[in-house]
Amino acid sequence: MKMKKYKLLFAVLSFGLMSAQNNIEKKSNNLVFDGNIEFEKKDLELAEYKFRKAKAIDSFNYNAPYNLGNSLYKNKLSVDAELMYKKALRIDASKENKHKGFHNLGNTYMQKEDYQNAVNAFRSALLNNPDDEETRYNYVLAKELLKKQNQNKDNNKDQKDQKDKNQDQKDKNQDQKENEGENDKKDKDQKNKDGDKNPQEPKKNQISPQQLKNLLEAMNKEEKKVQDKVNKKKFKGNPKLNKKDW
Repeated sequence: MKMKKYKLLFAVLSFGLMSAQNNIEKKSNNLVFDGNIEFEKKDLELAEYKFRKAKAIDSFNYNAPYNLGNSLYKNKLSVDAELMYKKALRIDASKENKHKGFHNLGNTYMQKEDYQNAVNAFRSALLNNPDDEETRYNYVLAKELLKKQNQNKDNNKDQKDQKDKNQDQKDKNQDQKENEGENDKKDKDQKNKDGDKNPQEPKKNQISPQQLKNLLEAMNKEEKKVQDKVNKKKFKGNPKLNKKDW
């Protein structure tokens, strides 16, 4: 008897839980439905409110975060939309829902110009539905945009490297010019110092004291030679004869 009572009690509780769960799912789905109507009317704020409420009531309702992600994406809130799509993907692992989730997740990355993650998301979507033409188109587009983005990064890096190289050369030339200027100044200062110590060089058309001394000595020597010749002729020359009376 006790075993039958336990089974009956368990059945009643299970039915109650199932009934409560069904009510939760039904209420959540109704809110999602109402949110979809507002979304079609482009009242994104009210749609977002309905989807958030549906998600709060039933955390296992795939459509609540997924549709909330759609509403956020339309409002260009790509970061928040990305979080909602990822949450939806954790709830339902069916191929159909994974395809939708990854496809829209790729669109959020495209909106942020995060083309590498967009390529990865669209590839995952194609793995779950390889026949979807829109996903295939987005995948090819993301790959092409990623290629151009990487090329631009490489070009910008090359330009930056060349600019840095030119600036380094410019700085080196400036340093060299400044060093040469300092050396010229030192040489000039040294010459000025040496000029105070060394004999002053004669200016053009002027005679230095030393040159004047040498010239006077030479003149004195020449004058002495002339005087010697005069004296020699005076004593050794033929004198005139005097008339003598005998």
